Amino acid sequence: MLHINDLVYRVAGRTLFDRATVAVADGHRVGLVGRNGTGKSTLLRLIRGETAIDGGAISVGASTRVGEVSQDAPGGARSVLDTVLEADRERTALLAEAETATDPHRVAEIHTRLADIGAHAAPARAATILNGLGFDHEAQGRACDTFSGGWRMRVALAQALFAEPDLLLLDEPSNHLDIEARLWLADYLRTYRYTLLLVSHDRELLNAVCNQIIHIDQGKLVAYAGNYDRFERTRRERAERQAALQTRQMAERKRIQAFVDRFRAKASKARQAQSRIKLLEKMEPIVPVAEEVPVEFAFPSPDQLPPPLITMDRAAVGYAEGTPVLQKLDLRVDMDDRIALLGQNGNGKSTFIRLVADRLKPMAGTVRKSGKMRVGYFSQQQEEELDLDGTPFEHMRRLMPDATPTQVRSQLGRFMFSGPRADQTVRSLSGGEKTRLLFALMTRDAPHVLLLDEPTNHLDMDSRTALVEALNEYEGAVILVSHDAHLVRLVADRLWLVAGGTCTQFEGDLDDYERQLLAERGAARNGNGAAAASGLTPEQRKEQRRQAADLRQKLAPLRKAVERAEKDLAALTAKRATLEARLNDPALYDGSQDAVAALQIELGEITRRIAAAEEAWLEGQQALEEAQDADAA
Repeated sequence: MLHINDLVYRVAGRTLFDRATVAVADGHRVGLVGRNGTGKSTLLRLIRGETAIDGGAISVGASTRVGEVSQDAPGGARSVLDTVLEADRERTALLAEAETATDPHRVAEIHTRLADIGAHAAPARAATILNGLGFDHEAQGRACDTFSGGWRMRVALAQALFAEPDLLLLDEPSNHLDIEARLWLADYLRTYRYTLLLVSHDRELLNAVCNQIIHIDQGKLVAYAGNYDRFERTRRERAERQAALQTRQMAERKRIQAFVDRFRAKASKARQAQSRIKLLEKMEPIVPVAEEVPVEFAFPSPDQLPPPLITMDRAAVGYAEGTPVLQKLDLRVDMDDRIALLGQNGNGKSTFIRLVADRLKPMAGTVRKSGKMRVGYFSQQQEEELDLDGTPFEHMRRLMPDATPTQVRSQLGRFMFSGPRADQTVRSLSGGEKTRLLFALMTRDAPHVLLLDEPTNHLDMDSRTALVEALNEYEGAVILVSHDAHLVRLVADRLWLVAGGTCTQFEGDLDDYERQLLAERGAARNGNGAAAASGLTPEQRKEQRRQAADLRQKLAPLRKAVERAEKDLAALTAKRATLEARLNDPALYDGSQDAVAALQIELGEITRRIAAAEEAWLEGQQALEEAQDADAA
């Protein structure tokens, strides 16, 4: 299907691909991963033939149809459904020709071909795709121009899916999708019958869809079987084996060199010493797997304030008098809260964040905040406020006028803007680097509450992992809006649902919410007929929902205990891996033995804490399963 052989490509004097080779088999669903700036989107452009390569070859079958999501959001007065249908150019052309053709033989050919490509079922298939992406029947009949840019990009995605190309290239397709649409997309792509090449930083999407991962590593394309979790595991195991082999080889070289140094001058041992010299010369050094510089950043912890930080009493908020987006808000936020806001796009999640950030004032009711509380607010729109010709240092200096240059650089250093990186222009920064700069700016005064509105859109996988670790170590409150389910699972211990014009606590975990979304989608698709077929009256269905909510509330504390144990275990395991990597580095043993001993002691302590965390997790999981079994009985 797709063959890349000895690919060489340079941009601005930098080599992105250096004799990179990989093959993608027909029907495979491949995830293309790598850090920001390694060339993932560039490789898709090279495959499409939009950019000339500097060496090697990229070959796709001559009759292979290559499809992608258009970079330009579709518009115009055509309905959403008609816009998607027009993506099948052959069907559109045949239908137009059928209107004017008069030759009986040609008319027969047209109708035969229309039947072969399933043209008459196309409207139903297009409607199914649009429905999955969040367009109900009424919305499918509306003109494209009546939708926002984000919704029109969903139409562009629907066009690409509807066209069903032989090779489908998708670059971050879930960026404009809420959780409901992302779940549908994962299910759709999992059963895609042609070849798929997917660029994504959405771990759960890659795990659900892909049966192969291609990693861009040091200018090479390295293929791994399985989904993203298996790729990470395989790569880690390979690095550990390589490091262990290198350590053993270094020890063997040291032993042989010691023999040579000792006996080279002795006549009786000279021949043996000479043979060992030749052995050393022939011994190919084992090169460890090149480790990328780890991504690390830290949110400064604030001084403690007595609870509550924020209370809302019958509050309402909106953008115009008399038309609140959200109302009847009765909520409380404490310093140890980790809250994720759930709800479909357009329900008011960002509006709620702006209320807490003082970007919007309450239209009714009261919002009380601790007088000493400081708030850090992040949204992607803040990128537009950055001075492109300014440097990170200049941005931070303006916000910290009384700080010394050392203090300014120290805050930037928390987010990997050390040394010359703090003095490059914002214009030259990648999307992920701009996000890190915004993190640095919003936390300059150690806020008590972090408000994060889609913080991961431009972050690669390593940066997302660093964000999870930083948030879990942060000692203030977090209110998070994110479609990254993996981030929500690892960070949030409370879920608030923004729906129906208000915001309320959701009793359950993210899995419960996803099941509820799928059930509601199924009920909406089946209509009242499905409800009637179930034999339940409206009162019985209401009682069924109430019982399900009671069960979620009953199980919520147990689930939270399990989630806390999982987070502790994940953080400790990551620390252990870092320590083991340092202890496997041969260069460490050339230095102070006190440093080696300190690391070994720290590793022992981490191992002990991991055992305790595993025990806590097992106890919590057992208690949760017993409660679920008791309810089922």
